[in-house]
Amino acid sequence: MIFTPAPRTEDAERDLQATPATAPARRRRLHRPTLGRGIAWALLGLILLVTIVPFYWMLRTALSSNGALYLDPGNPLPVDFSWGGFRRVLGLASQEEIAAAGGTSGTLNFWLYLRNSVIVSTTVMVGQVFFSSMAAYAFARLRWPGRDAVFFLFLTALMVPPIFVQLPNFVLIRDLGLLNTLPGIILPFFFMTPFAVFFMRQFFLGISREVEESAMIDGAGHGRIFFQIIVPMSWTPMTTLGLLTFITAWSEYFWPLLVGRAEEARVLTVALGIFRSQTPQTGPDWSGLMAAALIAALPVLLLFLAFGRRLVNNLGYSGIK
Repeated sequence: MIFTPAPRTEDAERDLQATPATAPARRRRLHRPTLGRGIAWALLGLILLVTIVPFYWMLRTALSSNGALYLDPGNPLPVDFSWGGFRRVLGLASQEEIAAAGGTSGTLNFWLYLRNSVIVSTTVMVGQVFFSSMAAYAFARLRWPGRDAVFFLFLTALMVPPIFVQLPNFVLIRDLGLLNTLPGIILPFFFMTPFAVFFMRQFFLGISREVEESAMIDGAGHGRIFFQIIVPMSWTPMTTLGLLTFITAWSEYFWPLLVGRAEEARVLTVALGIFRSQTPQTGPDWSGLMAAALIAALPVLLLFLAFGRRLVNNLGYSGIK
């Protein structure tokens, strides 16, 4: 039997020409600086600068002495370096030290507010991921009359500004007797949200139905399929949704201010506003305020540093890799 070689294609000819001697030249051509690439890097650097400078200025102010800030406000370095702002926020400074530094005389029960913020954000995250995943599975995989119409109506809630539902939610929480309690802050955000349901539904639509059909042949129902098959396959988008939900709940300000003004139900974002209002005679305690804001932002920054790459990569995740 005689074997004849297959005809060479253009890709094959190109591969043959890419010898080890010409490979470095090809790489140099690919990395050759161009005007468009230079403009893109310049814009990226500008965006990075605009993003980082506020954090640096916050750190610089937190590490400055509050009284010296007014003497040299434009200095890019800490003015009269001091840890006093952090000591005042954490409750480690005496009243004499606070008065000498020109800080706020009011107390900031930082650890109580931090505990409340962690409880609220974690509970909201767990509730939204769980209930939104179940609702998304019902919209994506179950067949029932009016499913698409209900989903369309559900998505129209994305067009309603959140401020429009604050008053009805406040009346409901008041009638339930949950004002100035952590459950009152958590309840409106605990269940599903349109974005969370839409996000998870897009992933569930990409899962092959053969997986479910095989499980049904073995006698599994929808509940068993969801918890034992779909959930283990969905850890990636569920983690992404959990991070987004945690960051949003951690940064929420207006609703906790409206419902949880009492000391025992106050979260960090509300506490920072109250700390700002406790202005001493010499002026606002900018050093203490920036120290408190920096510590409050630290958990979110650590989460993003740990899971940021996965978060960005999975925002467009729409199926099984």
